[in-house]
Amino acid sequence: MHELSIAQAIVDVAARHAGGSPVVRVHVRIGRLRQVVPSALAFAFELCTHGTPLDGAALEVEAVPIGAVCRDCAAEGELDGFPLACPACGSLSVDVVRGEELQVESLELTEALMTSGRVSDEH
Repeated sequence: MHELSIAQAIVDVAARHAGGSPVVRVHVRIGRLRQVVPSALAFAFELCTHGTPLDGAALEVEAVPIGAVCRDCAAEGELDGFPLACPACGSLSVDVVRGEELQVESLELTEALMTSGRVSDEH
């Protein structure tokens, strides 16, 4: 299950950028060509975040469709899957321009604020 290693990488990147602040939400972009099963990734993410500043954080996954440009007719379009063929002319000579992404796009952090001598959590 490669989702576990992907989840651990997401947690590592998010924790490093959060700088110790508790994380509420992690937004990631994952290309369809990465062949990630969303439910397996969500389960692995929950396991990997246990005991970290991301514990309880929501994982928001944005699926990126496959995009290609045809080398024969120069048409650009979205592809449903394999075979990777031009949607205009059917040629198999295409360059993939989208769909291989695996990016932590943004984090939503919790900030501790002082209110009348007490520390409270605010989103």
